[in-house]
Amino acid sequence: MKVLLIDDHPLILSALQSVILGLGNDVTVVGAGSARAARETLDKDADFDLVLLDLHLGDADGFDVLTEFRAKYPALPVVVVSASDRPSDVIRAIDLGAMGFVPKRATNETLFEALHMVMSGGIYVPPMTMGSEKPSPKLEGDTVPSVLHVVRDESAGEDSGFHSFGPLDTLGLTPRQTEVLGLLLKGHPNKLIARALNLSVETVKDHVAAVLRTLGVSSRTQAVLAVSQMSQRGGINAWRNSRQ
Repeated sequence: MKVLLIDDHPLILSALQSVILGLGNDVTVVGAGSARAARETLDKDADFDLVLLDLHLGDADGFDVLTEFRAKYPALPVVVVSASDRPSDVIRAIDLGAMGFVPKRATNETLFEALHMVMSGGIYVPPMTMGSEKPSPKLEGDTVPSVLHVVRDESAGEDSGFHSFGPLDTLGLTPRQTEVLGLLLKGHPNKLIARALNLSVETVKDHVAAVLRTLGVSSRTQAVLAVSQMSQRGGINAWRNSRQ
């Protein structure tokens, strides 16, 4: 596995390199201390399996770099590793296409599990309190990133941050709304959901709106994160109570 680390703090960059190398003997790590250095590295050789990106770079805004890389290298997974763990930053990063968000305060074990999850096609988000901040104005849209796989690894301990989804029917949705939510979590746009369920697009929009109301969120990205947080807090009622 070939990993590109982007962080403008030399000590943190060196520490992350050491941690990532611990993933296995077949891991190659390349460090970049700026957005410019990262661009030059990828221009010369885009054959990387993963990018770890800090949000606060000296020469660029990390969100702008994330957007740029997701557009230019759509098949290259990007995981944000940031000192910030604000819900608004997590949501915005996932909405812009990040495959994961790992706070720098996380343990090495959590980082390992997050990277394994991303490399297997999932999305990792840290435990957080939803609704504590105003969402980013960029969250509205018809699609979300690919399906969020959040599973508990018992060997990693309770602090690993990985939890299994509870049954979708615990949300109190109708069977059809549950089907719509399942496809929504897979990143399907309304047209594909309509085709899969043999419904009109307008009917699908109504079901999506009902699902968002049930979860108390206003966008698909927030819905993906809400289901994750719901499972972490012991069900929909516990999750709702935590937001009051």
